[in-house]
Amino acid sequence: MIPAPFDYEVADSVDHAIEMLSATPDAKVLAGGHSLIPLMKLRFARPSTLVDISRIGSLSYIREDGDRIAIGACTRHQDVHRSEVLESACPMLSYAAGLIGDPQVRHRGTIGGAVSHGDPASDLPTVLLALDAQFVIRGPNNARRAIGAGDFFQGFLQTDLAPDEVLTEIRVPKLGSHIGWSYLKFNRRAQDWAIVGVAAIVERSNGGIGTARVALTNMGATPLRATSVEEALAGAGREAIPAAAAMAAEGSSPPSDTNAGADFRRHLAGVLVGRAVEEALGGP
Repeated sequence: MIPAPFDYEVADSVDHAIEMLSATPDAKVLAGGHSLIPLMKLRFARPSTLVDISRIGSLSYIREDGDRIAIGACTRHQDVHRSEVLESACPMLSYAAGLIGDPQVRHRGTIGGAVSHGDPASDLPTVLLALDAQFVIRGPNNARRAIGAGDFFQGFLQTDLAPDEVLTEIRVPKLGSHIGWSYLKFNRRAQDWAIVGVAAIVERSNGGIGTARVALTNMGATPLRATSVEEALAGAGREAIPAAAAMAAEGSSPPSDTNAGADFRRHLAGVLVGRAVEEALGGP
C-alpha cells in the first residue's frame, strides 16, 4: 500500500503549525501517525501536506490544574499509562491508555492524535466522553476555545476541529475516592480495535448509586453516552443494574462488519455495561 504524494513539514511551534495549516486547506496534522498513516496507505485520506507537530516539546506534559489534570496533546500513550499523577487522580485514563495497540504503538501514538482522529472504535475518545473531558483548541490570530467531549465528536472520523485549528490540551477531572470506574472492551486479540467497549463511572452513595456516566465504544459513528442506562441507574441500588444494562443499545447504531454484526454488538453492549457498572460500584 502506497500513499498518494504529499509534502512533509515540521512545525516548531503551535503558531507555526497553524500558519501552515491556514496556507494549505487540505493539510493534515501529524502527531503520532498511527491513525492517519494507515488511512493514507489505503488512500482513504489524501492530504497534500502533513504538518508534523510531534516535536513541539511544549505539547507534551501531564500536570495538575486545580480540580483537573491537564494533558498536552502530544503526550504519548505510554506516558499517559505510566503517569503517577493520573494513576493517583484519574486512574481510568491511565488504565485505558495501557490497552491501546501494542508497545510500539503506545510509545509513538499520542492522546491528541487519537482524539483528533475521531475513530468510534478507539478507546480514549470513549473514556474521555465518560469523563466529561474538555479539549482546548488553538486557531489563527491566537484564538483559543475549549469544548466538551460531548460536542467534540461530530461523526465518523469527524470532529469539531476546523482545518486551521490544533488541539493543544485535554483536561480531565480528578476522581475522588467515592467514584468508581471501569473500562471493559471485547476484542479478538489484545492489540485489536474494540468490537464493543464500555466506560463506566459511578458515584457511590449510601451503598448504592448516586449518579452514573456510561459511554460506548464502536456502537455508532461516534463514541456514545448510554443516557437511558445513566437515567435508570441514578439514585438506584445494585438490583437495578440488570434492567439498566438491557437499555445499553438504545439510541445506538452499531456497524455490521467482518468482526461482528449489529445484533451481536447490541447484545454484547448490554453484557459489558452490566459488568462495567458492577465493577465500578465495587464488585458483585
